[in-house]
Amino acid sequence: MAIELATKYLPYVDEIFKAESKKSLLTNDDFDWTGAHTIKVYKIGTAPMNDYDRAGTGENASRYGKITDLEATTQTMLVTKDRSFTFVIDKLDSNETGGALEAATALARQLREVVIPEVDEYTYRKMCEGAGTKPAAKTLDSTNIYNEIISATTVLDDNEVNEAGRVLLVVPAVYQMMKDSEKIVLNTNIGDDLRQHGVISNLDGMNVVKVSSKRVPKNFGFMVAHPCATVAPTKLADYRTHQDPPGISGTLTEGRISYDAHVLDNKKMAIYYQERQPS
Repeated sequence: MAIELATKYLPYVDEIFKAESKKSLLTNDDFDWTGAHTIKVYKIGTAPMNDYDRAGTGENASRYGKITDLEATTQTMLVTKDRSFTFVIDKLDSNETGGALEAATALARQLREVVIPEVDEYTYRKMCEGAGTKPAAKTLDSTNIYNEIISATTVLDDNEVNEAGRVLLVVPAVYQMMKDSEKIVLNTNIGDDLRQHGVISNLDGMNVVKVSSKRVPKNFGFMVAHPCATVAPTKLADYRTHQDPPGISGTLTEGRISYDAHVLDNKKMAIYYQERQPS
């Protein structure tokens, strides 16, 4: 006679590893979107320098030079992403899984494994697309990675981007190249506050942040960026649970997030994106 052995299911969930978002290190939320779906930012031009005409004998009416109008254009930024999710946990399902199906932990899991990765992927992609400098794809390895990174910082230097606050974003494969490079000395003496936000080391004054290759465009090499260049608003982040709503014996969970990312036209040179040649 066949004997069915007893099976015991423990109240333990095999969670998927997912990193928290690090986009706040590379972006800003400088504008107030409260009550607005669209924001327009002025881009004001400048006037050329002239030789002062002390004698006033020039053709211009002003000794200061020819009077010109300053150019004033606008950049329009919209919040275009309005995303949502919903799921239900039946009372018996929660009871008979030893509490493994519990609304609060399920919501936290949804945010960690679905919402945050989506927002990160969108933001990094918009930054790569809007970067002021995007050289052709290159083969990166331990012998040239340092020179390529320094080339990026040189471009930012020439465009007078503030040195303080720059971030070097890399994927694990490129970070391994950096560790194997004879020219790179990584400063890993990073404070706990920075480590908790995702900074793993420092190179030439830049905080080094490592993200999964799943959250960046395909063939991503590295990106040097200053947070001043990218506005990444989260206009709405609304998550709630409903206990025993009409028609459901259990917990209904709903979530909605409205977000976007924009590279400012006058700040785009603060982003340098290097694509990697596929091996």
